Amino acid sequence: MSTLPNLLRSLLLTSIFTFLAPVLLISILLAGSAVISYLPHLEAFGTGSLEQIASFLKVFGSGSVWRGIIVIGSVGSLAGVLFDTYTFYRFQNLRNHHQ
Repeated sequence: MSTLPNLLRSLLLTSIFTFLAPVLLISILLAGSAVISYLPHLEAFGTGSLEQIASFLKVFGSGSVWRGIIVIGSVGSLAGVLFDTYTFYRFQNLRNHHQ
């Protein structure tokens, strides 16, 4: 039974989804703050939240918002791949142990 193609497929899917999850969350927060900043009585809140999110991303991106998003997504992807690899190892170990 070849487990390598299954592992590689699982790692690829895991890396894609765990990269996209934080990127989409941050994008939704940015878009929501941008929409709120156009509402008449909430414009100060929307603008302030946009500035706070941008400053948070600049910390991780060495001054660049886009680089911050990529860094956070990459770290999420790496963590997901590590968890997936550990789960795969534990599954193989337990399956071989009980045979």
